[in-house]
Amino acid sequence: MTTGAQTPGNPARPRRSRLRTFLPLGLAAWLVLEIWLLIVVAGASSGLVVFLVLVAGFVLGSVVIKRAGRRAFRNLSETLQQQQSGVMPAEARPNSEGNGLMMLGGLLLMIPGLVSDAVGLLLLLPPVQKAVSRTAERTFERKLREADPGTLGGAFQQARMHRPDGKVVQGEVIRDDDRGDAAQEPRPPLTH
Repeated sequence: MTTGAQTPGNPARPRRSRLRTFLPLGLAAWLVLEIWLLIVVAGASSGLVVFLVLVAGFVLGSVVIKRAGRRAFRNLSETLQQQQSGVMPAEARPNSEGNGLMMLGGLLLMIPGLVSDAVGLLLLLPPVQKAVSRTAERTFERKLREADPGTLGGAFQQARMHRPDGKVVQGEVIRDDDRGDAAQEPRPPLTH
């Protein structure tokens, strides 16, 4: 005989997204590939070469991140000065693009491994940066169009009910704006 009430399982549980399903598997495969490539390079040359490649990638990545950060800060300072003087540029400066992708490329260079170094070096090339930014922008706009309409504040509106025994019951506010002429039945009170 059990003394406590059991919580029923939620049959309408939402499906896991593909990203949450395959991301751990992809990270594990990437890690195994990186280790395997480092072992292959160490076997073909020496451990010193692998060490020098890893150190060079770290140094190059830190230089790239520092340069992109300085460029982003300079662009921010110029934009703030233009706003304070009342002059707004008609369009964004073309060299202000790609700071985020340059920082990502630098970070990938700093991560130990040959595959991450190769992807980081690719992200430093301007044609690749433009292609990646266009693809990311299209994907972002498509996801926004697919999202349900409404305001962010309305989506997360919460209600709290204080029960006489002092417990707080959280719930969501559901507004039924289409009331029509049909009489609605009263809702039963919340019970424990």
